[in-house]
Amino acid sequence: MATSAASDIRTAELKQPVDVAEYLFRRLHEVGVRSVHGLPGDYNLVALDYIPRAGLNWVGNVNELNAGYAADGYARIKGISALVTTFGVGELSAINAVAGAFSEYVPIVHIVGTPSTISQADGQLLHHTLGNGDFNVFSNMSRSVSCVVSLLNDPHMAATLIDNAIRECYIQSRPVYLALPTDMVQKKIEGERLKTPIDLKFPPNNEEKEDYVVDVVLKYLHAAKNPVVLVDACAIRHRVLNEVHQLVEKSGMPVFVTPMGKGAINETLPNYGGVYAGDGSNDGVRERVESSDLVLSIGAIKSDFNTAGFSYRVSQLSTIDFHSTYTRVKFSEYPNVRMNGVLQKVIAKMGRLNIEDGPKPTNKVPSAEEESSSETITQAWFWPTMGQWLQPKDIVITETGTANFGIWETRFPADVTAVSQVLWGSIGYATGSCQGVALAAKEMGIKRTILFTGDGSFQLTAQEVSTMIRQKLNPIIFVICNEGYTIERFIHGMDATYNDVQEWKYKDLVAVFGGEEGKTARTYQVKTKKEVETLFKDEEFATAPFLQFVELYMPKEDAPRALKLTAEASARTNAEK
Repeated sequence: MATSAASDIRTAELKQPVDVAEYLFRRLHEVGVRSVHGLPGDYNLVALDYIPRAGLNWVGNVNELNAGYAADGYARIKGISALVTTFGVGELSAINAVAGAFSEYVPIVHIVGTPSTISQADGQLLHHTLGNGDFNVFSNMSRSVSCVVSLLNDPHMAATLIDNAIRECYIQSRPVYLALPTDMVQKKIEGERLKTPIDLKFPPNNEEKEDYVVDVVLKYLHAAKNPVVLVDACAIRHRVLNEVHQLVEKSGMPVFVTPMGKGAINETLPNYGGVYAGDGSNDGVRERVESSDLVLSIGAIKSDFNTAGFSYRVSQLSTIDFHSTYTRVKFSEYPNVRMNGVLQKVIAKMGRLNIEDGPKPTNKVPSAEEESSSETITQAWFWPTMGQWLQPKDIVITETGTANFGIWETRFPADVTAVSQVLWGSIGYATGSCQGVALAAKEMGIKRTILFTGDGSFQLTAQEVSTMIRQKLNPIIFVICNEGYTIERFIHGMDATYNDVQEWKYKDLVAVFGGEEGKTARTYQVKTKKEVETLFKDEEFATAPFLQFVELYMPKEDAPRALKLTAEASARTNAEK
């Protein structure tokens, strides 16, 4: 009785009592989350009851790995996402996806339902444990792939920990981990805090330091005769695209993107020059970038696939790097000088520059493909042809493999968003991600989400098509049927059986997963260039309100030029080791 009375007194002292789970989900709603991905498990069931009460939609994925991929895709479009799994078995199934989000700077709030604090304190032999009484082993696994790990074991600290985790998730643009024990879900905490929004503003730079860096940047910029701008993934993840567009539009400097930066720039701008990836660059791009006397590199991630096998030839002596935690001018680094503030001041003080133009990429099909009488769909023909079919504001998702490299050869219409996982490169990512992307697009009123994935990759996460149908989403899914793992074939083992996959009747899966042909889904099979052209001219295909699934057949030994170059470099690197 005494314990109960004490609990009542503490609750009575709260101005607006609210349950921990309600507080958490209301905070997620506040920062823009509208749908929560994940799976139910007995340690999170009561917490899931609070999701609709906070105005959120429960997605309900088919497995935790797919849920993690979907949360990643959702966050790339909405700015942040939420993932709920259960202790041990659920969270470990999701950790690959969370690691990918950490690697590529994607903000996911991962909520794990855990056993009660009493059970943990007593070291009880519970299911989903290792049987050794260690209840921190799984959260410790997540510490290396989360920027914050918080165990909500104390109601007095719960609100503070929740607010801090969500803020850091957003500011650092990386996953956070929140453990929510079953006996904490309904504990009362102060709801008065909800009247004050979480502060999501980036911390300002030291003004004197920032002004000094701006002056140094302007000195080299005004002295340069042929500077260029190179935009990479962290410009997207760390929310600096407004400044980037102001910079390239006001200055007139030629602007290029890396593969991971694809979609960061409005590619209809007259000074957009194409994709720079060292030897894998678009025509004319490598020569223009590497002959520049100053490269303004914004948000660079110089990974192997992002540089076509480390084939960059740009000296640090002619580079200014802008990042979320520092600015580097040639070999002088300025820690804690975030790029947003620096770029804003550079733009304000910089006039239009008189600079020579760069190359002008198009979606023109190569002449060899145009002159060919073959009806076989080739990579070289397909990607620029597809580029002609794209529409403004489309979202395009490409899987690791031929699609990731083929999309380099496509010039986007205005405001197209590209989603790919070039650095982490977990095959199967794109199909899972597509569900989250399509759901975010639906919430934002964006009409088209388009997925390109290989047959090998699709087989890893094909079940997520079921969730897309269940959530009444309308992505256009192209499965490239080319008999297995093409990127691996080009790295090693062109004819090896380990690079083969069983041939599925891919489009038939739509019916297996509950799609009704012509009512809630439509399927196609295209094997010739003429069939592709007919499909792209079909207005119903371009605008259907439900999921559409295309089997797209390409030759087994065909690949985009950039993939071949990167695979050769990767094979050399592996051989050297």
